[in-house]
Amino acid sequence: MQGVTVVDHPLVQHKLTLMRDRERSTKGFRQLLNEIGMLLCYEVTRDLPMERIQIETPLTTMEGAQIAGKKLVFAPILRAGVGFLDGMLTLVPAARVAHIGLYRDPESLQAVEYYFKAPSDLADRMVLVLDPMLATANSAVAAIDRLKERGAKDLRFVCLLAAPEGIEKLRGAHPDVDIWTASIDERLNDHGYIVPGLGDAGDRMYGTR
Repeated sequence: MQGVTVVDHPLVQHKLTLMRDRERSTKGFRQLLNEIGMLLCYEVTRDLPMERIQIETPLTTMEGAQIAGKKLVFAPILRAGVGFLDGMLTLVPAARVAHIGLYRDPESLQAVEYYFKAPSDLADRMVLVLDPMLATANSAVAAIDRLKERGAKDLRFVCLLAAPEGIEKLRGAHPDVDIWTASIDERLNDHGYIVPGLGDAGDRMYGTR
């Protein structure tokens, strides 16, 4: 699919299979989500712009490469998106963090906002929007709408699983926002859950399933 990257690295696919197992413990699920978040971050930042700088090693002067521009912003959609955060911050500890609180109304399946906090200079930074599940895409679209209202221009969406319906809706609403995922699953069921999926990621993270 145009604008969608499926990260098929063996470690990602192995860990995803472990997470799908309904018998996986809350602790194990949380740890795996953290680890996959780190691996996805590695892939989604592969093309960051670089610049050359002069440095002094213990032996000599040399020209090295570093990431150009202002640091990234990680924008997890609460609550499940936080599961990606620690792993990504391990790789990019200087990144800024935005928090977007949304929940899905169980009847309408529409996203309802209850919290939003983001750096003031989003226009100058690449923003990675984080949510393990791209199902109906209502939350993803609402989160990106809010970030763009605050000035964000360079956005990417990172998820663990995506449904074809969610991809179509997100790309239709925001064709400039590319998607990175570990898997495109079969479909959504009548309750808006991804099939075969792995259940409710937030519930499994916090042991409330």
